[in-house]
Amino acid sequence: MKDLKDRSALQLNTRTALKGSSSSSNSSSSKRTKWNVPITDFARLTHNPIRAIVEGLKIVPNPDKQLIALSIGDPTTFGNLKPAPEIVDALRSVVQDGSHNGYGPSTGFPEARKAVAEYVSHQGDVTANDVILCSGASCALDLCLSVLAGPGQNILIPRPGFSIYRTLAEGFGVECRYYDLMPDRNWEVDLVQLESLIDANTAALIVTNPSNPCGSVFSKSHLEAILDIAEKHYLPIIADEIYEHFVFPGQEFYAVSSLSKKVPVLSCGGLTKRFLVPGWRMGWIVIHDRDNLFQDVRKGLANLSARILGANTLVQGALPDILKNTPPAFYDDLVSTLYRHAELAYKSIKQIRGLRPIMPGGAMYMMIGIDIGRFPEFETDLEFVQALVAEQSVFCLPGQCFEYPNYVRIVLTVPEDMIVEACKRLEEFCQKHYKLDDNVILEQQQHGFLAKLDDY
Repeated sequence: MKDLKDRSALQLNTRTALKGSSSSSNSSSSKRTKWNVPITDFARLTHNPIRAIVEGLKIVPNPDKQLIALSIGDPTTFGNLKPAPEIVDALRSVVQDGSHNGYGPSTGFPEARKAVAEYVSHQGDVTANDVILCSGASCALDLCLSVLAGPGQNILIPRPGFSIYRTLAEGFGVECRYYDLMPDRNWEVDLVQLESLIDANTAALIVTNPSNPCGSVFSKSHLEAILDIAEKHYLPIIADEIYEHFVFPGQEFYAVSSLSKKVPVLSCGGLTKRFLVPGWRMGWIVIHDRDNLFQDVRKGLANLSARILGANTLVQGALPDILKNTPPAFYDDLVSTLYRHAELAYKSIKQIRGLRPIMPGGAMYMMIGIDIGRFPEFETDLEFVQALVAEQSVFCLPGQCFEYPNYVRIVLTVPEDMIVEACKRLEEFCQKHYKLDDNVILEQQQHGFLAKLDDY
Protein backbone atom coordinates (compact mmCIF):
# COMPACT_ATOMS: atom_id res chain seq x y z
CA MET A 1 0.00 0.00 0.00
CA LYS A 2 2.85 2.34 0.90
CA ASP A 3 4.51 1.60 -2.48
CA LEU A 4 1.28 2.52 -4.29
CA LYS A 5 1.05 5.85 -2.42
CA ASP A 6 4.70 6.59 -3.16
CA ARG A 7 4.24 5.89 -6.90
CA SER A 8 1.12 8.09 -7.00
CA ALA A 9 2.92 10.94 -5.29
CA LEU A 10 5.86 10.57 -7.64
CA GLN A 11 3.59 10.65 -10.73
CA LEU A 12 1.79 13.76 -9.41
CA ASN A 13 5.05 15.55 -8.72
CA THR A 14 6.38 14.60 -12.17
CA ARG A 15 3.26 15.92 -13.95
CA THR A 16 3.38 19.12 -11.93
CA ALA A 17 7.05 19.61 -12.73
CA LEU A 18 6.53 18.96 -16.44
CA LYS A 19 3.58 21.34 -16.55
CA GLY A 20 5.56 24.03 -14.87
CA SER A 21 8.51 23.44 -17.15
CA SER A 22 6.26 23.61 -20.22
CA SER A 23 4.63 26.83 -19.07
CA SER A 24 7.97 28.37 -18.33
CA SER A 25 9.33 27.28 -21.70
CA ASN A 26 6.32 28.60 -23.58
CA SER A 27 6.40 31.96 -21.85
CA SER A 28 10.08 32.40 -22.54
CA SER A 29 10.36 31.09 -26.12
CA SER A 30 7.06 32.13 -27.74
CA LYS A 31 7.18 35.59 -29.26
CA ARG A 32 3.64 35.48 -30.60
CA THR A 33 1.40 38.37 -29.65
CA LYS A 34 -1.42 37.84 -32.19
CA TRP A 35 -2.83 35.33 -34.65
CA ASN A 36 -0.66 34.81 -37.71
CA VAL A 37 -1.17 31.61 -39.71
CA PRO A 38 1.12 31.61 -42.75
CA ILE A 39 0.83 29.16 -45.63
CA THR A 40 3.67 27.05 -46.94
CA ASP A 41 5.77 27.94 -49.96
CA PHE A 42 4.28 24.87 -51.65
CA ALA A 43 0.75 26.26 -51.29
CA ARG A 44 1.78 29.77 -52.24
CA LEU A 45 3.57 28.68 -55.40
CA THR A 46 0.81 26.33 -56.58
CA HIS A 47 -1.81 27.76 -58.91
CA ASN A 48 -3.77 26.75 -61.97
CA PRO A 49 -3.10 29.10 -64.92
CA ILE A 50 -6.33 28.18 -66.70
CA ARG A 51 -8.42 28.91 -63.65
CA ALA A 52 -6.60 32.17 -63.02
CA ILE A 53 -7.15 33.34 -66.61
CA VAL A 54 -10.76 32.21 -66.85
CA GLU A 55 -11.68 33.73 -63.51
CA GLY A 56 -10.17 37.01 -64.69
CA LEU A 57 -12.35 37.10 -67.81
CA LYS A 58 -15.62 38.96 -67.92
CA ILE A 59 -17.78 36.05 -69.01
CA VAL A 60 -21.27 37.49 -69.46
CA PRO A 61 -23.21 35.53 -72.13
CA ASN A 62 -25.78 37.10 -74.40
CA PRO A 63 -29.07 36.52 -72.54
CA ASP A 64 -30.86 35.93 -75.85
CA LYS A 65 -28.65 33.00 -76.83
CA GLN A 66 -28.01 29.76 -74.99
CA LEU A 67 -24.41 29.41 -73.88
CA ILE A 68 -22.34 26.91 -75.86
CA ALA A 69 -19.28 26.01 -73.81
CA LEU A 70 -16.60 24.69 -76.14
CA SER A 71 -14.12 25.02 -73.29
CA ILE A 72 -14.78 22.06 -70.99
CA GLY A 73 -12.42 19.09 -71.22
CA ASP A 74 -14.90 16.74 -69.54
CA PRO A 75 -16.45 14.47 -72.22
CA THR A 76 -19.44 13.69 -69.99
CA THR A 77 -20.62 17.29 -69.55
CA PHE A 78 -23.41 17.32 -72.13
CA GLY A 79 -24.65 13.77 -71.62
CA ASN A 80 -24.21 12.75 -75.25
CA LEU A 81 -21.21 10.52 -74.51
CA LYS A 82 -21.82 7.79 -71.94
CA PRO A 83 -19.74 4.88 -70.64
CA ALA A 84 -20.49 1.42 -71.99
CA PRO A 85 -22.95 -0.69 -69.93
CA GLU A 86 -20.14 -3.16 -69.24
CA ILE A 87 -18.16 -0.43 -67.47
CA VAL A 88 -21.06 0.52 -65.21
CA ASP A 89 -21.96 -3.13 -64.55
CA ALA A 90 -18.40 -3.91 -63.47
CA LEU A 91 -18.47 -1.20 -60.83
CA ARG A 92 -22.01 -2.03 -59.72
CA SER A 93 -20.98 -5.64 -59.11
CA VAL A 94 -18.07 -4.62 -56.91
CA VAL A 95 -20.23 -2.22 -54.90
CA GLN A 96 -22.88 -4.87 -54.36
CA ASP A 97 -20.58 -7.71 -53.31
CA GLY A 98 -18.75 -5.49 -50.82
CA SER A 99 -15.37 -7.05 -51.61
CA HIS A 100 -13.45 -3.78 -52.01
CA ASN A 101 -14.76 -1.50 -49.29
CA GLY A 102 -11.52 -1.43 -47.34
CA TYR A 103 -8.03 -0.10 -47.83
CA GLY A 104 -5.79 -1.66 -50.44
CA PRO A 105 -2.05 -1.60 -51.03
CA SER A 106 -0.91 1.95 -51.64
CA THR A 107 0.32 1.11 -55.14
CA GLY A 108 -2.87 -0.82 -55.99
CA PHE A 109 -4.28 -4.33 -55.75
CA PRO A 110 -2.09 -6.89 -57.56
CA GLU A 111 -4.95 -8.14 -59.75
CA ALA A 112 -5.80 -4.58 -60.85
CA ARG A 113 -2.17 -3.79 -61.62
CA LYS A 114 -1.88 -7.02 -63.60
CA ALA A 115 -4.95 -6.04 -65.63
CA VAL A 116 -3.36 -2.70 -66.51
CA ALA A 117 -0.07 -4.39 -67.46
CA GLU A 118 -1.96 -6.61 -69.91
CA TYR A 119 -3.98 -3.65 -71.22
CA VAL A 120 -0.83 -1.61 -72.02
CA SER A 121 1.13 -4.48 -73.57
CA HIS A 122 1.50 -2.36 -76.74
CA GLN A 123 3.81 -0.07 -74.76
CA GLY A 124 6.40 -2.79 -74.22
CA ASP A 125 7.05 -5.69 -71.87
CA VAL A 126 5.61 -4.83 -68.47
CA THR A 127 4.33 -6.76 -65.46
CA ALA A 128 2.12 -5.87 -62.52
CA ASN A 129 5.26 -4.79 -60.66
CA ASP A 130 5.76 -2.05 -63.27
CA VAL A 131 2.33 -0.52 -62.62
CA ILE A 132 1.30 1.95 -59.92
CA LEU A 133 -2.37 2.89 -59.64
CA CYS A 134 -3.19 6.52 -58.94
CA SER A 135 -6.15 8.79 -58.30
CA GLY A 136 -6.52 9.83 -61.93
CA ALA A 137 -3.91 10.65 -64.56
CA SER A 138 -3.25 14.04 -62.96
CA CYS A 139 -2.20 12.23 -59.77
CA ALA A 140 0.04 10.01 -61.88
CA LEU A 141 1.71 13.10 -63.35
CA ASP A 142 2.06 14.56 -59.86
CA LEU A 143 3.89 11.46 -58.60
CA CYS A 144 6.16 11.38 -61.65
CA LEU A 145 7.17 15.00 -61.22
CA SER A 146 7.54 14.58 -57.46
CA VAL A 147 9.92 11.66 -57.79
CA LEU A 148 12.10 13.13 -60.54
CA ALA A 149 12.33 16.89 -59.93
CA GLY A 150 12.96 19.16 -56.98
CA PRO A 151 13.85 22.76 -56.09
CA GLY A 152 16.48 24.25 -58.36
CA GLN A 153 15.83 21.82 -61.18
CA ASN A 154 13.83 22.30 -64.36
CA ILE A 155 11.54 20.23 -66.56
CA LEU A 156 10.76 20.62 -70.25
CA ILE A 157 7.10 20.98 -71.18
CA PRO A 158 5.38 21.65 -74.53
CA ARG A 159 4.04 25.01 -75.67
CA PRO A 160 1.15 25.01 -76.27
CA GLY A 161 0.62 22.46 -73.54
CA PHE A 162 -1.59 21.26 -70.72
CA SER A 163 -1.38 23.76 -67.85
CA ILE A 164 -1.33 21.15 -65.07
CA TYR A 165 2.36 20.48 -65.69
CA ARG A 166 3.15 24.00 -64.57
CA THR A 167 0.69 23.77 -61.69
CA LEU A 168 2.34 20.62 -60.35
CA ALA A 169 5.94 21.70 -60.93
CA GLU A 170 5.95 25.22 -59.55
CA GLY A 171 4.67 24.14 -56.16
CA PHE A 172 7.88 22.16 -55.74
CA GLY A 173 10.03 25.07 -56.84
CA VAL A 174 10.75 23.39 -60.18
CA GLU A 175 11.29 25.68 -63.17
CA CYS A 176 9.21 25.07 -66.30
CA ARG A 177 11.01 25.48 -69.61
CA TYR A 178 8.81 25.52 -72.68
CA TYR A 179 9.72 23.79 -75.90
CA ASP A 180 7.79 24.95 -78.95
CA LEU A 181 5.33 22.99 -81.05
CA MET A 182 5.04 24.23 -84.64
CA PRO A 183 1.50 24.80 -85.96
CA ASP A 184 2.63 24.85 -89.59
CA ARG A 185 4.00 21.30 -89.14
CA ASN A 186 0.97 19.78 -87.42
CA TRP A 187 2.39 20.72 -84.03
CA GLU A 188 5.64 18.79 -84.29
CA VAL A 189 8.35 19.70 -81.77
CA ASP A 190 10.97 22.28 -82.70
CA LEU A 191 13.81 19.85 -81.98
CA VAL A 192 16.61 22.40 -82.18
CA GLN A 193 14.91 24.72 -79.73
CA LEU A 194 14.07 21.77 -77.45
CA GLU A 195 17.69 20.67 -77.21
CA SER A 196 18.84 24.23 -76.51
CA LEU A 197 16.82 24.23 -73.26
CA ILE A 198 18.60 21.27 -71.68
CA ASP A 199 21.23 21.84 -69.01
CA ALA A 200 22.71 20.02 -66.01
CA ASN A 201 19.61 20.81 -63.90
CA THR A 202 17.06 19.43 -66.36
CA ALA A 203 15.28 16.59 -64.55
CA ALA A 204 12.77 15.32 -67.12
CA LEU A 205 11.18 15.83 -70.51
CA ILE A 206 7.38 15.67 -70.71
CA VAL A 207 6.01 14.34 -74.00
CA THR A 208 2.27 14.69 -74.55
CA ASN A 209 1.02 12.44 -77.31
CA PRO A 210 -1.71 12.73 -78.53
CA SER A 211 -1.75 16.36 -77.50
CA ASN A 212 -3.95 18.45 -75.30
CA PRO A 213 -4.63 21.15 -76.52
CA CYS A 214 -3.49 20.55 -80.10
CA GLY A 215 -4.96 17.14 -80.91
CA SER A 216 -1.75 16.25 -82.74
CA VAL A 217 -0.36 12.72 -83.03
CA PHE A 218 3.40 12.35 -83.43
CA SER A 219 4.78 10.09 -86.15
CA LYS A 220 7.12 7.22 -85.34
CA SER A 221 10.10 9.04 -86.87
CA HIS A 222 9.40 12.21 -84.91
CA LEU A 223 9.19 10.32 -81.62
CA GLU A 224 12.46 8.60 -82.45
CA ALA A 225 14.06 12.01 -83.01
CA ILE A 226 12.82 13.14 -79.58
CA LEU A 227 14.21 9.94 -78.03
CA ASP A 228 17.59 10.58 -79.67
CA ILE A 229 17.80 13.93 -77.88
CA ALA A 230 16.74 12.41 -74.56
CA GLU A 231 19.29 9.62 -74.92
CA LYS A 232 22.06 12.04 -75.87
CA HIS A 233 21.47 14.07 -72.71
CA TYR A 234 20.58 11.17 -70.37
CA LEU A 235 17.12 12.63 -69.82
CA PRO A 236 14.20 10.50 -68.58
CA ILE A 237 10.81 10.99 -70.22
CA ILE A 238 7.40 11.44 -68.62
CA ALA A 239 4.91 10.37 -71.29
CA ASP A 240 1.42 11.80 -70.88
CA GLU A 241 -0.51 9.32 -73.01
CA ILE A 242 -4.02 9.63 -71.59
CA TYR A 243 -5.36 10.06 -75.15
CA GLU A 244 -3.35 7.17 -76.59
CA HIS A 245 -6.37 5.46 -78.17
CA PHE A 246 -8.01 8.66 -79.48
CA VAL A 247 -6.46 8.52 -82.93
CA PHE A 248 -8.29 9.47 -86.14
CA PRO A 249 -8.17 7.66 -89.50
CA GLY A 250 -4.87 8.11 -91.30
CA GLN A 251 -2.95 8.45 -88.02
CA GLU A 252 -1.13 5.84 -85.95
CA PHE A 253 -0.21 6.05 -82.29
CA TYR A 254 3.16 4.87 -81.04
CA ALA A 255 3.89 4.71 -77.34
CA VAL A 256 7.21 6.45 -76.79
CA SER A 257 8.25 3.60 -74.48
CA SER A 258 7.79 1.06 -77.28
CA LEU A 259 10.38 2.91 -79.38
CA SER A 260 12.92 3.59 -76.64
CA LYS A 261 16.09 1.50 -76.49
CA LYS A 262 17.94 3.36 -73.75
CA VAL A 263 15.73 6.13 -72.36
CA PRO A 264 13.72 5.22 -69.22
CA VAL A 265 10.07 6.26 -69.45
CA LEU A 266 7.26 6.83 -66.98
CA SER A 267 4.01 6.54 -68.94
CA CYS A 268 0.82 8.03 -67.52
CA GLY A 269 -2.66 6.83 -68.53
CA GLY A 270 -6.04 6.03 -67.09
CA LEU A 271 -9.76 5.45 -67.53
CA THR A 272 -10.69 9.13 -67.68
CA LYS A 273 -11.14 9.83 -71.38
CA ARG A 274 -11.42 6.56 -73.31
CA PHE A 275 -13.87 5.05 -70.85
CA LEU A 276 -15.79 8.31 -70.24
CA VAL A 277 -15.57 8.16 -66.45
CA PRO A 278 -13.29 11.07 -65.39
CA GLY A 279 -14.98 11.33 -62.01
CA TRP A 280 -14.00 7.79 -61.09
CA ARG A 281 -10.41 9.01 -60.68
CA MET A 282 -8.48 6.00 -61.90
CA GLY A 283 -5.09 6.54 -63.46
CA TRP A 284 -1.79 4.71 -63.56
CA ILE A 285 1.93 4.98 -64.04
CA VAL A 286 3.69 2.34 -66.11
CA ILE A 287 7.41 2.11 -65.39
CA HIS A 288 9.49 1.32 -68.46
CA ASP A 289 12.91 0.78 -66.97
CA ARG A 290 15.83 0.68 -69.35
CA ASP A 291 18.98 -0.96 -67.96
CA ASN A 292 17.71 -0.82 -64.37
CA LEU A 293 18.05 2.95 -64.24
CA PHE A 294 14.83 3.43 -62.26
CA GLN A 295 15.64 1.33 -59.18
CA ASP A 296 15.48 4.32 -56.85
CA VAL A 297 12.58 5.81 -58.80
CA ARG A 298 10.53 2.66 -58.17
CA LYS A 299 11.13 2.96 -54.45
CA GLY A 300 10.38 6.67 -54.54
CA LEU A 301 7.08 6.16 -56.34
CA ALA A 302 6.07 3.52 -53.80
CA ASN A 303 6.92 5.93 -50.98
CA LEU A 304 4.92 8.75 -52.56
CA SER A 305 1.92 6.46 -53.16
CA ALA A 306 1.74 5.79 -49.43
CA ARG A 307 0.96 9.45 -48.74
CA ILE A 308 -2.71 9.01 -49.72
CA LEU A 309 -3.00 5.23 -49.29
CA GLY A 310 -3.74 4.51 -52.90
CA ALA A 311 -6.47 4.96 -55.48
CA ASN A 312 -10.21 4.27 -55.17
CA THR A 313 -10.55 0.60 -54.20
CA LEU A 314 -14.02 0.15 -55.71
CA VAL A 315 -12.77 1.15 -59.15
CA GLN A 316 -9.68 -1.00 -58.64
CA GLY A 317 -11.94 -3.96 -57.98
CA ALA A 318 -13.84 -3.31 -61.20
CA LEU A 319 -10.74 -2.57 -63.26
CA PRO A 320 -10.00 -6.10 -64.55
CA ASP A 321 -13.55 -6.50 -65.87
CA ILE A 322 -13.61 -2.96 -67.30
CA LEU A 323 -10.39 -3.45 -69.24
CA LYS A 324 -11.29 -6.96 -70.38
CA ASN A 325 -15.03 -6.72 -71.14
CA THR A 326 -15.57 -3.28 -72.67
CA PRO A 327 -16.42 -4.08 -76.32
CA PRO A 328 -14.17 -2.72 -79.10
CA ALA A 329 -17.28 -1.32 -80.80
CA PHE A 330 -17.66 1.14 -77.92
CA TYR A 331 -14.18 2.54 -78.50
CA ASP A 332 -14.60 2.61 -82.26
CA ASP A 333 -17.90 4.49 -82.02
CA LEU A 334 -16.41 7.09 -79.68
CA VAL A 335 -13.43 7.80 -81.94
CA SER A 336 -15.72 7.87 -84.99
CA THR A 337 -17.93 10.47 -83.29
CA LEU A 338 -14.98 12.68 -82.37
CA TYR A 339 -13.54 12.43 -85.87
CA ARG A 340 -16.88 13.40 -87.41
CA HIS A 341 -17.10 16.39 -85.09
CA ALA A 342 -13.51 17.38 -85.90
CA GLU A 343 -14.14 17.29 -89.64
CA LEU A 344 -17.37 19.23 -89.28
CA ALA A 345 -15.76 21.96 -87.18
CA TYR A 346 -12.64 22.16 -89.33
CA LYS A 347 -14.49 22.48 -92.65
CA SER A 348 -16.84 25.11 -91.23
CA ILE A 349 -14.25 27.23 -89.44
CA LYS A 350 -11.83 27.05 -92.35
CA GLN A 351 -14.29 29.19 -94.33
CA ILE A 352 -14.38 31.94 -91.70
CA ARG A 353 -12.18 34.94 -92.43
CA GLY A 354 -9.64 35.65 -89.72
CA LEU A 355 -9.60 32.13 -88.26
CA ARG A 356 -7.09 29.36 -89.02
CA PRO A 357 -8.15 25.97 -87.66
CA ILE A 358 -5.60 23.15 -87.55
CA MET A 359 -7.15 19.75 -88.17
CA PRO A 360 -6.32 17.43 -85.26
CA GLY A 361 -5.10 13.88 -85.70
CA GLY A 362 -6.62 12.66 -82.46
CA ALA A 363 -7.59 13.47 -78.85
CA MET A 364 -10.70 15.64 -78.45
CA TYR A 365 -9.53 19.19 -79.12
CA MET A 366 -8.80 21.61 -81.94
CA MET A 367 -6.62 24.71 -81.89
CA ILE A 368 -7.79 27.68 -83.95
CA GLY A 369 -5.48 30.56 -84.82
CA ILE A 370 -6.84 34.10 -84.70
CA ASP A 371 -5.46 36.62 -87.18
CA ILE A 372 -5.73 39.20 -84.42
CA GLY A 373 -4.54 42.03 -86.67
CA ARG A 374 -7.75 41.66 -88.68
CA PHE A 375 -9.81 42.27 -85.55
CA PRO A 376 -8.56 45.72 -84.48
CA GLU A 377 -11.19 46.05 -81.75
CA PHE A 378 -9.38 43.33 -79.79
CA GLU A 379 -5.77 43.47 -78.69
CA THR A 380 -5.57 39.90 -77.39
CA ASP A 381 -7.22 36.51 -77.61
CA LEU A 382 -8.67 37.19 -74.17
CA GLU A 383 -10.58 40.22 -75.44
CA PHE A 384 -11.68 38.24 -78.51
CA VAL A 385 -13.09 35.47 -76.30
CA GLN A 386 -14.86 37.91 -73.98
CA ALA A 387 -16.58 39.64 -76.88
CA LEU A 388 -17.50 36.30 -78.46
CA VAL A 389 -19.24 35.25 -75.25
CA ALA A 390 -20.95 38.61 -74.79
CA GLU A 391 -22.31 38.71 -78.35
CA GLN A 392 -22.74 35.07 -79.35
CA SER A 393 -22.67 33.07 -76.08
CA VAL A 394 -19.89 30.85 -77.41
CA PHE A 395 -17.06 30.20 -74.96
CA CYS A 396 -13.68 28.88 -76.13
CA LEU A 397 -10.54 28.69 -74.00
CA PRO A 398 -8.07 31.46 -74.87
CA GLY A 399 -4.69 30.35 -76.13
CA GLN A 400 -3.02 32.12 -73.23
CA CYS A 401 -4.30 29.26 -71.04
CA PHE A 402 -1.76 27.11 -72.87
CA GLU A 403 1.03 29.72 -73.10
CA TYR A 404 0.05 30.32 -76.73
CA PRO A 405 -1.60 33.69 -77.45
CA ASN A 406 -3.80 34.49 -80.45
CA TYR A 407 -5.30 31.02 -80.52
CA VAL A 408 -8.36 29.44 -78.97
CA ARG A 409 -9.02 25.80 -78.10
CA ILE A 410 -12.37 24.12 -78.68
CA VAL A 411 -13.50 20.68 -77.50
CA LEU A 412 -15.05 18.19 -79.89
CA THR A 413 -17.13 16.24 -77.39
CA VAL A 414 -20.18 18.53 -77.48
CA PRO A 415 -23.28 17.33 -79.36
CA GLU A 416 -23.10 17.73 -83.13
CA ASP A 417 -25.94 20.23 -83.36
CA MET A 418 -24.12 22.47 -80.88
CA ILE A 419 -20.98 22.37 -83.02
CA VAL A 420 -23.02 23.41 -86.05
CA GLU A 421 -24.64 26.26 -84.14
CA ALA A 422 -21.35 27.38 -82.60
CA CYS A 423 -19.69 27.56 -86.04
CA LYS A 424 -22.57 29.67 -87.37
CA ARG A 425 -22.18 32.08 -84.48
CA LEU A 426 -18.42 32.21 -84.94
CA GLU A 427 -18.92 33.15 -88.57
CA GLU A 428 -21.41 35.87 -87.69
CA PHE A 429 -19.07 37.26 -85.05
CA CYS A 430 -16.06 37.32 -87.37
CA GLN A 431 -18.00 38.89 -90.23
CA LYS A 432 -18.98 41.70 -87.93
CA HIS A 433 -15.51 42.41 -86.54
CA TYR A 434 -13.14 41.41 -89.36
CA LYS A 435 -11.38 44.40 -90.97
CA LEU A 436 -8.89 44.86 -93.80
CA ASP A 437 -6.34 47.66 -93.56
CA ASP A 438 -6.37 50.38 -96.22
CA ASN A 439 -3.36 48.99 -98.11
CA VAL A 440 -4.99 45.60 -98.52
CA ILE A 441 -8.25 47.18 -99.66
CA LEU A 442 -6.43 49.35 -102.22
CA GLU A 443 -4.45 46.38 -103.53
CA GLN A 444 -7.59 44.31 -103.95
CA GLN A 445 -9.37 47.18 -105.68
CA GLN A 446 -6.49 47.50 -108.10
CA HIS A 447 -6.80 43.81 -108.94
CA GLY A 448 -10.53 44.07 -109.38
CA PHE A 449 -11.38 42.02 -106.30
CA LEU A 450 -13.42 44.75 -104.63
CA ALA A 451 -16.05 46.88 -106.25
CA LYS A 452 -16.17 49.43 -103.45
CA LEU A 453 -14.94 50.04 -99.96
CA ASP A 454 -18.43 49.67 -98.52
CA ASP A 455 -18.27 45.92 -99.15
CA TYR A 456 -16.04 45.80 -96.07
